[in-house]
Amino acid sequence: MMHTRSSPRFELLGLRDRLIMDPVHGGIALSEIEVAIIDHPLFQRLRYICQNDILSLVFPGATHSRFLHSIGTMHVGHRIFSQLLENALAERVKQHGQAYDLSESQLGALHFFTQIVRLACLLHDCGHSSFSHQFSRAESIHKLFADGKAVKTLWEGIDTTKLFGRPPEKIVHEHFSVRCAMAIFQDSLPASADFTMDDVLCLMETTAIQPSEAFMAATAAIWPVLTGDAEGTLSSQDALDNAARHLIETLGLVVSGEFDADRADYMLRDGFHSSVTIGGFNIDHLLKNLHIGWDSKANWMGFAVTGNGLGALEDFVYSRYQMYRKVYGHKTSQGFDLILKHAINEVMADSEVSDFVYDCLTDIQEFRHLTDNYFWEQFRRFARTNPNSWSERIINRRRLKHLRTVQDADAETLKTLSRTLDDELGIEAGNGVLHCTLKARFSKIGSGYREIRVLNKRTGTYSDITHQSDFFSKFRDVSITHFYREP
Repeated sequence: MMHTRSSPRFELLGLRDRLIMDPVHGGIALSEIEVAIIDHPLFQRLRYICQNDILSLVFPGATHSRFLHSIGTMHVGHRIFSQLLENALAERVKQHGQAYDLSESQLGALHFFTQIVRLACLLHDCGHSSFSHQFSRAESIHKLFADGKAVKTLWEGIDTTKLFGRPPEKIVHEHFSVRCAMAIFQDSLPASADFTMDDVLCLMETTAIQPSEAFMAATAAIWPVLTGDAEGTLSSQDALDNAARHLIETLGLVVSGEFDADRADYMLRDGFHSSVTIGGFNIDHLLKNLHIGWDSKANWMGFAVTGNGLGALEDFVYSRYQMYRKVYGHKTSQGFDLILKHAINEVMADSEVSDFVYDCLTDIQEFRHLTDNYFWEQFRRFARTNPNSWSERIINRRRLKHLRTVQDADAETLKTLSRTLDDELGIEAGNGVLHCTLKARFSKIGSGYREIRVLNKRTGTYSDITHQSDFFSKFRDVSITHFYREP
């Protein structure tokens, strides 16, 4: 059989059409379809959105973009999926002997799932607006995201029940990612592709999409490779549907989970560009010990980490926790985020600005114009005639004076502390002391957590992580509140 450049055998060998040089991962190879998607205006807009909103005002090197992060996430997602496949194949060789080989249909299935995992990772953040997560936290923007009319306008002509199960009552950035991905695929996915748009979207957050017949066929072909079940196990439609649901959920963990491509890339990338090393984790060691777990008796599938890799998973979770506490939750960084939210509300009071933003948030073709640059120009324009405004403060990096930091304080405690600080400063209550809160999330892993379990390779059995490690009970989510005095 002759194999063309785009055939599964060559794709699986990594033969791609273009190479992007990334400062974190080195060379990242791209397929023809990936190049077309990256070149789309809705994806190119990510060049003009900083990965960490305005963290560069505290860590000057942190000017990296959502564009590179998205490509890096695709690269890491490929690494995760490839290692899961390699570990599964190693188990099949042990099970069947050195004569074990893959059929053409199985090679095609591996190629199919490699494509959709890479693309789901590539597009996972394509719907981020200006200043990433901080954007929707500004009161004026939050109201637009919750506006029922805006929600309906964004999804006009689209059956959202097929996408999400029930129509969304408000917009979150994951919805924009799905909407952007749909528009990009409609323009960029060639008719010759062996997967559909829905096959990629079903792996992305918030969706509840039925995959294509091609997905089901690929599931039937790859299932014995991933699980060790005999061929023919999925002979009934119910069994095939069950397997496809498990694969969607498990491959979705590569895109979004407690250990996923998104988190792995942003931890490596944010640490690199911020020149901050906190904790650290060995991604190579973790991947080598990561498997697809399948327990047919319990009808469970998910990630399975061996005892040898459990320490690397603990390092990963702790490093992320510390990044939130020490970098993202840094008192100066949070102070600038507070200024940013006030500055956004300030310029949004101008009807020309608010109308433009509304149009961008409700028309996916206009959405490409909503970038960090637009708001920076609005801040500069406003600051020229308002010398003591929030816009002027952020343009000239006039930071807030930090007064105090508390953890896990309830609403009443925060009110009491605000009054105390007012008295200490001798100012009128509620006129000069500001505060903001960030939740440093630790992990969802705990008793009964089933997305990742521990694999005993000797017995082939799985157990809850908390039965093998007490690490995940030592830490918890922490709410960090900083108090500031206006300059």
